[in-house]
Amino acid sequence: MNVIINDNIVKVKVCSTFDSIKEGMMGKNFNHTFNGMLFLMPESTEQSFWMYNCIIPLDILMIDNNIITEIHSDCEPCHDIDNCDNYKGYGSLVLELPGGYCNTNDIKKGDKVSFSLY
Repeated sequence: MNVIINDNIVKVKVCSTFDSIKEGMMGKNFNHTFNGMLFLMPESTEQSFWMYNCIIPLDILMIDNNIITEIHSDCEPCHDIDNCDNYKGYGSLVLELPGGYCNTNDIKKGDKVSFSLY
């Protein structure tokens, strides 16, 4: 699946089950098969993500009704479960991208998001 924001096309891995959402990017790095992770949340509400056991910095985007509602840029990995920052925002979708991607590609809060299977 692809996520399109402005002229940027991101090939994503989709997480929709409780376990896949919980695991997220823990211990993973992007590769030739995907350069983003899209979380399909059970409902449109305030979401909260953290960087526990991630290995690379990430941009975390909250999306509601195909509009970016919040961007957290260059979120650093955390390895102390008792001392991890939470990144919050409203939406039914959460997109994780490599850290700095939004700044480099001029992606901003309020930008429209679309999706393609090809």
